[in-house]
Amino acid sequence: MTTPTRAERRLLSDDEYELVAQTHHPALTMIETPELSRLTSLIRERRDRAKDIANKQRREVRGKGRANTNFAAKDLGNRRKAGVLGEALSRLNKERSRRNARARLSENAHKALELKRDSASQKRPAPGRTAGKGMASSENPKAERIGSEMHAGRISQAGKTAQAKRDSK
Repeated sequence: MTTPTRAERRLLSDDEYELVAQTHHPALTMIETPELSRLTSLIRERRDRAKDIANKQRREVRGKGRANTNFAAKDLGNRRKAGVLGEALSRLNKERSRRNARARLSENAHKALELKRDSASQKRPAPGRTAGKGMASSENPKAERIGSEMHAGRISQAGKTAQAKRDSK
C-alpha cells in the first residue's frame, strides 16, 4: 500500500523529501533519462542506509548489538523511511522500464517497416511447369465396347427386360 504524501513529508528529511517528490507522477514524466539514473542511485543509497540503520536498531533491541537500547525510544522511523524510499525507487524503476519499452517498440516498428519495404521490392521466382488446363484424358484400354454406340440404349434396355423376367419367376 502506498504511503500518503503527508506521511512521506513527516518521515523524511527535507532533502530526502525533495528527492522523493520528484518520483511522483507529473514531475517523474518530465525528468530526462540521465537525471532519472542519477536520482535512482541517490534514492537507492538513502534507502540502503535507512535499512541498515533499522536493522542495526532491531539487532540492538534483541541484545545482539554493541549497546542495549530501548527500541521504542531509539526508533526514529527508519523502517518506514526505508519503505517510503523503496516505494519511490519502485516508481523510478517502473518509469525506466516504461521508457525502455517505448524505445523498443519504436525500434521494432522501424525494423518492421524496413522489412516490409525490402520484401515489396523482391521478385518471387517463377513457379516452373504448371498444369495449365489439366491432365489430358486417356482412354482405358481394357474397356470393351458393347456393340455400336448407336445401339447402346437398346442393348441396355434388353438387359433390364431379361432381368425383370428372371425376377418375376
